Amino acid sequence: MAHDMALIAYALVGTLVASLLACVPALHIYNVAGLILLWMARVEGVIAPDALAMLFLGLIIGFAVVNTIPSLFFGAPDESAVWIVLPGQKYLMQGRGFEAAVLTGVGSLGGIFVLVALAPFTAQILSPIRQVIQPHLHWLLGLVVVYMLMSEWPKGSGRGATWPARLWDGWKSLTAGLVTFALSGLLGLILTYRPLLPIELAFQSLMPAFVGLFAVPWVLQNILSRAGIPKQHLARSVDVTPGLIARGVGAGALGGLLAAFFPVVTGGIGGFIAGHATAQRDDRLFVISQGASKVVYYVGALLFFFAPGLHLTRGGMAWMLTPRYTPYTPHEYWLAVAATALCGALAFVLLLWLSRAALALIGRVDYHLISWATLVVLIALVAAVTGWAGLLIMLAATGIGLIPVLFHSRRMNCMGVLLVPILLNMAGVGSTVAGWLGLV
Repeated sequence: MAHDMALIAYALVGTLVASLLACVPALHIYNVAGLILLWMARVEGVIAPDALAMLFLGLIIGFAVVNTIPSLFFGAPDESAVWIVLPGQKYLMQGRGFEAAVLTGVGSLGGIFVLVALAPFTAQILSPIRQVIQPHLHWLLGLVVVYMLMSEWPKGSGRGATWPARLWDGWKSLTAGLVTFALSGLLGLILTYRPLLPIELAFQSLMPAFVGLFAVPWVLQNILSRAGIPKQHLARSVDVTPGLIARGVGAGALGGLLAAFFPVVTGGIGGFIAGHATAQRDDRLFVISQGASKVVYYVGALLFFFAPGLHLTRGGMAWMLTPRYTPYTPHEYWLAVAATALCGALAFVLLLWLSRAALALIGRVDYHLISWATLVVLIALVAAVTGWAGLLIMLAATGIGLIPVLFHSRRMNCMGVLLVPILLNMAGVGSTVAGWLGLV
């Protein structure tokens, strides 16, 4: 019992630490976990394998719930949070930023509830599905990519004095989406087959790319914006009913489970597909569902790793844990489930406190100054972790990430950086395509 309580304490400490670190723009918890592993490689025996697993579980829970704060208030979303930003910005510009954070937190709590409720049935449900679809993952993932690109279907307003102008107005977002996907996919192939970072930093190879694709373009947009942030209201309640919460959490959990189960499909993509499948049109539903989606994606991917009879390795945290820890007993799984419930509740409380602190900061400091500071933090983080090579990768990725900003296409197309190389490798043609490009 004492050992179990110590493991739960590791998880709670991880949640507390990750909740604080999640407020740092663009600092992903996978990078923090990678640095912990790098430190452990030099100082063996500091943390037992099972304690490390629970620490990582707490880290991912705290990050998944609280990383809403930089996404909403500081303009540096990661991929899983980028879909919250636009509706969240509406709330922020209406003086209701705290309400947006609370709605996302409600969705996150709902996602935790879904994972805990499904815990007794996880292996029984997912194991047969895994056996059926495993041989078909490559073309199923291909269908996800096709749907993503088709969703950028021409949507112009027909403006323009001449037919070429009207044609460009209708097709510019689609063209920008296709170009973004192709260029980010090419970047992903280069990073896969011609890595620019030294081998000891291989686990950080995607950090500068993701910062450039998602965070820097948004911060630059904020810097150039002339809009100010109105005074924010700290609401004591949110305008949402239990029915709306259930619908939002249901749609988000569906997307998160899809992302946690399928390789490479992230929380943003899963939530996007689930939102279309459930025909969401309400901003409140959208924000709640995305909060649920990213929590189920991040936390579920690691929790499935603990599940007896499943041991599904999905997500960065599970892959980093695999060489050091393997769960064997149902006791370890149920301890992880209990820790998930406790850490989820702690992270929600911390989200409320830290959201108030963030609102106090943006109320006292000019938003553009915060954006400049965020940009400096982004550059400093990339330089400190990956050096000059990482800065060059970030610069190239920023050029690609600016295309959706300038032409109003979906930023999700930047996920080609992961989807293209992994899809080609799953189909068995990755090396062939890389050879055509002169990368091998």
